[in-house]
Amino acid sequence: MTSLTKYLLVTMLVVPVFGAEDPKTQGMKADLIGKVDSMKTKTQIMVDSMFSFGELGFQEFETSKYLTGILEKEGFKIERNYAGIPTAWTATWGSGKPVIAIGSDIDCIPQASQKPGVAWHEAMIDGAPGHGEGHNSGQAVNITAVLAVKELMERQHMKGTLKLWAGVAEEDLGTKAYFVRAGMLKDVDICIFTHVGANLAVSSGPGGSNGLISVEYQFKGESAHAAGAPWRGRSALDAVELMDVGWNFRREHLRLTQRSHYVITNGGDQPNVVPPNATVWYYFREADYDHIKELWDMGDKMAQGATLMTNTTFTSRVLGEAWPGYFSKPIADVTWENIKKVGLPTWSDDDQKLAKALQHEIKTREIGLATKLREPRKTEPAQEGDPDREPMPMGGGSDDIGDISWNVPTIVLNYPSNIPGLPGHNWSNAIAMATPIAHKGATAGAKVEALTILDILTKPELVQSAWDYFKTVQTKSVQYKPLIRPEDKPAIWLNEKIMAEYRPKMKQYYYDPTKYKTYLEQLGIKYPTVR
Repeated sequence: MTSLTKYLLVTMLVVPVFGAEDPKTQGMKADLIGKVDSMKTKTQIMVDSMFSFGELGFQEFETSKYLTGILEKEGFKIERNYAGIPTAWTATWGSGKPVIAIGSDIDCIPQASQKPGVAWHEAMIDGAPGHGEGHNSGQAVNITAVLAVKELMERQHMKGTLKLWAGVAEEDLGTKAYFVRAGMLKDVDICIFTHVGANLAVSSGPGGSNGLISVEYQFKGESAHAAGAPWRGRSALDAVELMDVGWNFRREHLRLTQRSHYVITNGGDQPNVVPPNATVWYYFREADYDHIKELWDMGDKMAQGATLMTNTTFTSRVLGEAWPGYFSKPIADVTWENIKKVGLPTWSDDDQKLAKALQHEIKTREIGLATKLREPRKTEPAQEGDPDREPMPMGGGSDDIGDISWNVPTIVLNYPSNIPGLPGHNWSNAIAMATPIAHKGATAGAKVEALTILDILTKPELVQSAWDYFKTVQTKSVQYKPLIRPEDKPAIWLNEKIMAEYRPKMKQYYYDPTKYKTYLEQLGIKYPTVR
């Protein structure tokens, strides 16, 4: 019997139980939906506040202080500086089983400062970071859902533990493997993760993403007068450039699943000085652990070859890592049923006007906001005895939620707080993120999440089914091995200089909900502002 066949037999036994909701459960779910609706203003304030902070990875101090302050007032036990990361935290409430971990990312991206609600590129502060990914909304979804569930649990005297946590420096793939190493998932039964999207969605099985290793190569040479005595210098920048040239020639002979990219973070100081130090930062992405390690080994050899050609030396350090994600079918199936119960938000004419104007601006299809749910993507795991089966789709982005997913049954719930057709990691992705689109999408996501948490709390057989799938399908032939090494430490210094430059300018734009109903009102932006 294959692992997949065994799993299907298990689910055949439990699906009828999951599908039948008694009147009490129906009543509790209606109660949760009503409670989330009653918290719309609180949700909006959280979304707008986090948008205004706009903090890069490892520097999310205002965001973390704000979120933990809310949760502490609600009776959650806060553990700060988690895994030695100053902006990382967990917040725990309740007792007993099941233990549900609920997470979302909080960092933003460089040079994505953008006025919300304005359908063209207009920075609030030129060159400043901003939420051009939408990470200002996920914790608003989580906190709204969890507070609604917490009130119900208290009223119904329900057992269970809710454990919220923050994805720090996700854009640098910088922390979740360290959370695993620090024991954050010890005794956790299920993990629900939320991420901004353009529809309500959940998927199961292989996630369709790549994993990666993030490595910085630091070359050391010898300085000299670049015109007066160039023969006395050994250019570290030459070594960087030769490594990059070598890697780019090698690309032709790499698997189609790979994605690799780099930035030169230090190329010297001025042209008349031979650069004694230079640095290049690589992301090596592939579909599985072994192929990621293979790319990493190639990178090390390229660096070594560059030093031989330039008579320099090099060292390297890991700045982050991510496993490809793999998500729980039993939990995803239940979540999808809750998505169908909740449905998409009702978009106003103004919401659609902003969406279509932005789509026109960036020259993509002018389809507006989603008005129909998409059926979940169904990806079957590779069959036993077929080790060479290529993963589909081939290649793509990475998220270190993958490391979490290989340690505990996990799903990612996408909620419709952004506009379809955008490029991602771009100023355009920030435009909707402090508008009614983001607010309505976060409320819809919170409803689905609250209902799913309730299912996990009240159906022990669902937790058992999730672990059966995890053990007999997901990890039957693949076991998690962290890409980080014992000596690696979180790169908590990343983005310090950028935030030190821009934070004083950004503070004057922090949202003040005591004076203004919305961030758009505070900024004096008419919604929507279109050409």
